[in-house]
Amino acid sequence: MHSPADPFAEAVLVEDGVVAWLGADDTADGFAARADEVIDLDGALVAPGFVDAHVHVLETGLSLESIDLGASGGVRTLADALDAVRRAAAGRPGDRREEPLLGFGWDEGDWPEGRPPSRTELDAAAGGAPVYLARADIHSAVVSSALAERAGLPALEGWRDDGLVVRDAHHGARDAVRDLTPATRTRLYRAALEHAAARGVVSVHEHSAPGIDTRAGLVELLELTGEPGSALPHLVAYRGEVCVTVDDAREILAAVPGLTGLGGDLNVDGSLGSRTAALRAPYSDASAGSGSLYLSAERITNHVTAASRAGLQSGFHVIGDRAMDEVLLGLRAACDVEGVPALARTGIRLEHAEMVDAPALATLLLLGVTLSVQPAFDAAWGGPDGMYSHRLGAGRAATLNPFADLAGAGVPLAFGSDAPVTPVDPWAGVRAAVEHHATEQRISARAAFRAATRGGWRLAGPEHWGTGDLRVGAPAHLAVWRADHLAVQAPDGRLSAWNPDAQAGTPLLPLLGGDEPPPSCLRTVRAGVTIFDTLG
Repeated sequence: MHSPADPFAEAVLVEDGVVAWLGADDTADGFAARADEVIDLDGALVAPGFVDAHVHVLETGLSLESIDLGASGGVRTLADALDAVRRAAAGRPGDRREEPLLGFGWDEGDWPEGRPPSRTELDAAAGGAPVYLARADIHSAVVSSALAERAGLPALEGWRDDGLVVRDAHHGARDAVRDLTPATRTRLYRAALEHAAARGVVSVHEHSAPGIDTRAGLVELLELTGEPGSALPHLVAYRGEVCVTVDDAREILAAVPGLTGLGGDLNVDGSLGSRTAALRAPYSDASAGSGSLYLSAERITNHVTAASRAGLQSGFHVIGDRAMDEVLLGLRAACDVEGVPALARTGIRLEHAEMVDAPALATLLLLGVTLSVQPAFDAAWGGPDGMYSHRLGAGRAATLNPFADLAGAGVPLAFGSDAPVTPVDPWAGVRAAVEHHATEQRISARAAFRAATRGGWRLAGPEHWGTGDLRVGAPAHLAVWRADHLAVQAPDGRLSAWNPDAQAGTPLLPLLGGDEPPPSCLRTVRAGVTIFDTLG
């Protein structure tokens, strides 16, 4: 059992949604006769449930029902991608041929052709049907002629004649493929949330924004997940709409009761993969300039002050170093206006923050900023042969996602997937942080696990502080795992095989990496209510 209060506890008692007792099996026998349900876990690991601190629920639901254009879908070349589109188009019923055909996850850097499909190639593969294929980072896509014409994309900024769309043209394409019936939208929401629960996730942070989902959709998500009895994970709601005045912020809050923050995917810049992240120096692999800055420091200042005065957390999507400079300039100005204590009461949160140098780190600490980061990004795109190195050169790429620097300085961290950009797979995120490509930026398994559990609750606001541990009196948000081998963490952060003589207080975790199979989720419990189960 992974519990800081009693790491070698053998049994747990849950009553009225909270952990009522932890202890030994022989003592638990005395409770069994009075319990409503007794589960023999047969050596399975009980641990705090995961929090995925960055999810796009609707897009995740769409991706689960769409063409998988990554290696996980067997797509390793451009030709494979076109074949997948051809099969999907041919297999659709005739009455669905006018619906957009969707695909997610292509990365031209993984293909020997080194480029995405063109509009004419999509037209041929799909037989003229409307097609939208999102790049892995979902900051660009390729579209067919039918979809481009339907959505008026050629008239928008960011359109290219070969069918690649970024910025406004990409937003227009996304809007066109999200014209869904209410029943379809609800089904997709449930599918994505159930998918998360099956992976040991008890809470998701939904990052909604125009072009991703609607305000009404965010209201529906909050209503769907409002109670543990929904049998869905808990949901923390963020809305990425920029505000100028406090009245703007209050209007959004009135439209979305239960909103935690005005931020999330409120984009200061784009992504490295699509070459739209705002950089101080140009990209290394193309004559694509230095990316795009979507928000100025002045707009950042106005937004932060407006949200704070409305009693809401504020935050932004920021990836490039030039974008981080602009964010920090805006935050410092907001502090001059409101004062650091006033902003600290509501909180400031940044998503991704992949390029943080020493001066930026010092300012983040000074202003009390929290960070929501994605370790799976380094696993997917880091290293000397990864996308980061191709885009930035090896020197700049080696400085990305400095988890050890951030954690060592005391910046509060939470881990997320940015699903569907990377899969909802919390153990993979923990492993990615422990096995960071830059060895000096690796963090301990214990720190990574806490960022993937307690860290998410902390970033959600003071009302959730203290949640995320297995201890008496805490909400019973937990997951049960089958793992071939458990491990203890040595003082230097390494993991070794567990033994019964390990020092008391040493946390237990599954062994990750190497040839170890990933842990298998057996049951997920939210506030004492089972939301995923294989135990019967």
